[in-house]
Amino acid sequence: MFLVTIAAGIGIEENLKQFILVLLVSLSVATLSQSVSWFRQIPYTLLLVIAGLGLAFIDVRLVNLSPPLILFIFLPPLLFEAAWNMQWPALKRDLVPISIYAVFGVVISVAGTALALWQLAGISLATALLIGASVSATDPVSVIALFRELGVEKRLSMLMEGESLFNDGIAVVAFTFLVGFSFGTTEFTIQSLIVEFLTFVGIGIGVGIFIGFGISYLTQRFDLPFVEQSITLISAYGAYLVAEDLGGSGVIAVVITGLILGNFGSRIGMNPRTRVVVTEFWEFVAFFLNSIVFLLIGDQISFAGLGENLGSIAIAIAAVILTRALAIYGLGGLCNWLAKSEISLPDQTVLWWGGLRGSVSIALALSIPTGLPNREATIAIVFGVVLFTLLVQGVTTKTLLEKLGLLSDRTQRQEYLEAIARRVTINRILNHLSQAAISPEIEPEYYQQLTDRLQEQLDSVQKEIDQLYARHPQIQEFTVDQLQKDLVAIEDDTYAEFVRKGWLNESPSSLLDDVFKQESAIPAEGK
Repeated sequence: MFLVTIAAGIGIEENLKQFILVLLVSLSVATLSQSVSWFRQIPYTLLLVIAGLGLAFIDVRLVNLSPPLILFIFLPPLLFEAAWNMQWPALKRDLVPISIYAVFGVVISVAGTALALWQLAGISLATALLIGASVSATDPVSVIALFRELGVEKRLSMLMEGESLFNDGIAVVAFTFLVGFSFGTTEFTIQSLIVEFLTFVGIGIGVGIFIGFGISYLTQRFDLPFVEQSITLISAYGAYLVAEDLGGSGVIAVVITGLILGNFGSRIGMNPRTRVVVTEFWEFVAFFLNSIVFLLIGDQISFAGLGENLGSIAIAIAAVILTRALAIYGLGGLCNWLAKSEISLPDQTVLWWGGLRGSVSIALALSIPTGLPNREATIAIVFGVVLFTLLVQGVTTKTLLEKLGLLSDRTQRQEYLEAIARRVTINRILNHLSQAAISPEIEPEYYQQLTDRLQEQLDSVQKEIDQLYARHPQIQEFTVDQLQKDLVAIEDDTYAEFVRKGWLNESPSSLLDDVFKQESAIPAEGK
């Protein structure tokens, strides 16, 4: 017994050393991406993959990337952070296209990829279906980070991130069903597939709603930022584990929990200061975990396995790209026709090319039971597809955005925001000077000289702002959008204050939604 305890202690110490080594490498790469100007052109997550490939090339394996490590440790907090920051009004507006992309896009991806591998690569249908299910889940973390850095339109980010959040759950459903089909334990009928799908998703939604609203009302009873921060972390893992234990989708449970807490619970149960603390905590968690998981994805690559299956990998990559195009353009046109979604062709092109594969695909491939034939080849093909999407599609997405003209007003927006910041700064300095002018220790003439010079600067900045408005009228739309967001935040905080005091049971419907709709309906001549 004593020897067992010692051995366990040595194992823990060795694992801790490996963990610290992973952190050291990943954070060094992340720091390098911000310190060297050339590396800033590439999202840091892709640099981490490249660094991991370098380690794999010299055969340095940091940690064994197992399915439980991704699915139980990395995935819940990453999903929760994305859902926490997702605004429900924006998600609701595009819920139809996001749902259609998430459900039918996965079906098209699985079927098209499996058909190509079965017919062209000579892979058995059961194995081809598993590969198709593994690579059907999109994971555009790198692209979303690039969108935020470049100031891409919020709606495009919402469409891509919303689809990714929900199609992860659908892909896991499809993969679980196909594993049972491969072993002969699942009967392949449309009826059984629909029942299993509805049960799996329904349990996930139910668990997410129960935990999300339960914690929302619980946090109304106290104001302890660190406790509430810890509760959100527990809820992310708890929702996942409870849903999985009940036979449902842990992925969907985490997403629903994060959406409810981010859009409802944080408003009624947290004061603004606490909400900022919790949001910053989750931004750190996402950065921390992404820094680890993308490094390990590169580090797990087997170059020998890639070389042995190069032909099948090429077919799988072509199939993934073509089926993604069919899903995005075909279903996008359907959404524009049925739901008047108005997803433009440039936006659809970015959604197509930016649909990268990542940690979920790797986890699904690694979780294929050892009893299935061609398991190692299957894993190699999935790794090859993930590697291509991350390094080729991920690196070229910025160029695509520039070619499509989706970054055209970024420079003007930055100039405008810098001018606004200078104007606010000068006004605050002038206000401070007016209050400090009563000090007898400083001559009044000095105050007057400073005030005159600052006023000249203020006039110059205001002239610059007016010129930007004249040259770039679209800046006005940006200004209006920012103002509306500020007003909505004030409305939410006011309602939340009434709910916390017990004067209201729940937040009433938004008054500003109707006001903004009426304002947008006024013809331009009448404004």
